Amino acid sequence: MAKNKPEGYLSAKESRRISKENRRITNQFEKERKRRNVPESEYLTTMHDPNNAVEFDNLHTYFFTDAGTVKSVDGVSFEVPIGKTVGVVGESGCGKSVTSLSLMQLIQRPQGQIVEGEIRLNLGNNKAYNIVKTPNEKMKDLRGNYVSMIFQEPMTSLNPVFRIGEQVDEVIALHEEKSKEEIKARTIELLKMVGIANSEGVYQMYPHELSGGMRQRVMIAMALACSPKIIIADEPTTALDVTIQAQILDLLRNLKDKINSSIMLITHDLGVIAEMADYVVVMYAGRVVEKGTVRDIFTNPSHPYTIGLMASKPVVGKQVDRLYSIPGKVPNPVNMPNYCYYKDRCEMCVQGCEGEYPKEISLSEEHKVSCYRFYDRKGEK
Repeated sequence: MAKNKPEGYLSAKESRRISKENRRITNQFEKERKRRNVPESEYLTTMHDPNNAVEFDNLHTYFFTDAGTVKSVDGVSFEVPIGKTVGVVGESGCGKSVTSLSLMQLIQRPQGQIVEGEIRLNLGNNKAYNIVKTPNEKMKDLRGNYVSMIFQEPMTSLNPVFRIGEQVDEVIALHEEKSKEEIKARTIELLKMVGIANSEGVYQMYPHELSGGMRQRVMIAMALACSPKIIIADEPTTALDVTIQAQILDLLRNLKDKINSSIMLITHDLGVIAEMADYVVVMYAGRVVEKGTVRDIFTNPSHPYTIGLMASKPVVGKQVDRLYSIPGKVPNPVNMPNYCYYKDRCEMCVQGCEGEYPKEISLSEEHKVSCYRFYDRKGEK
C-alpha cells in the first residue's frame, strides 16, 4: 500500500532533476551578466514619462531553488515620480524587498535572477538606463550616486569591527575624489545633518556603542552621502520605538526635500504610509493588486486585500472585541494558481473569479486595481 506523501514532498530523483534544470537556466543568465565591455547602447533606454525617477515595467524576479521556481516578483509595474514618496505595502513575503533589491541589482545570485521586464532609471539630461541589462561595473557607479538603500536592521547592516566614521568615509571615498580630511569633514557634516549632536564623538564609536535610533540615523547618513536621486527605505522604523519612529520619519521627509530626491518606502505599517507617502502600491504574492494616490487608497480601497488590510488596523476611538484578520493563507509560491492569487482567501468573490488572473482596471487616472469586481464597470469581459 502506497504511503500518503505530505504536500510539497519531493523525491531525491525529482529534486536532482530540478537542480539540474535550475543550473542550466541560471548558467545562461550568468553567462549574459558576466560579459565584459558591454556597449552602452545595450542598456540605454528612454523613460516613458521624464517626470519619473524610476519605472518598473512588467518585472519578473525568480529564485531557482531545489524545491522549484519561486516567483517572488511576478509582473510588477509601477512608477516613482521625481520628488515624491511611493509607499509599497503588503504582508511578509509579498515581494516588496525583492522588488527594491532588483533595482539595486543585489538579488542573491545565481539562484535569484531577473528573468523578464525592465527597470528604467532616470539619470537626467534625457538619459536613462535599463537596470536589468546594466553591467556590474556600471552598477557600482549607480549605487550610492543615483540609488541608495536604507536597510531594515541597522545592527546587521553595520560592520561591528569598524568604527562608524570609517564606514561612512568608505561610501564617500568610493564615489568622490576627495582628500582624507575632506572626507572626514563630509562624514561629520552628514552625521550632524541626520540629527546626531555629538557627531565627532560618534565618528570614533563602534556600532554596539549606539542605540537603535542612532544606528538607524547612521544608516540614513550613509545612504545620503552622495545625494542620491532615489532613496529606498526598507522598513526603516521596524526595530524602533514609536517616538524614535516619528523622529526618523520626520528626518527622512525633511532630507528628501533638502536634496530633492524620491523615496521608495517599504513597510507593513499603514500609519507610516498615510503620514509619509504621496502614492501607494499594494502588493500581494508577488503582484501589484492596487495602486493610486494615498487619498485614493485610504478613502476608497477597492481590492478585497486592501480592504482587509484597512479593516485589520485599530482605529482611535473605536472599540472592538477583536480586530479583523484576513482568513486563509498565501498560496505556495512554488506552485501558484492560474487564477487570482487572492481568490481562496477572498470574501467578495464574484462570477468570473475562477478565470485567469484579472487584468488591471483603471478606476481613475491614477487609481488602478486588478479585480473581477470592476470588470463590468469598465466593460471588460
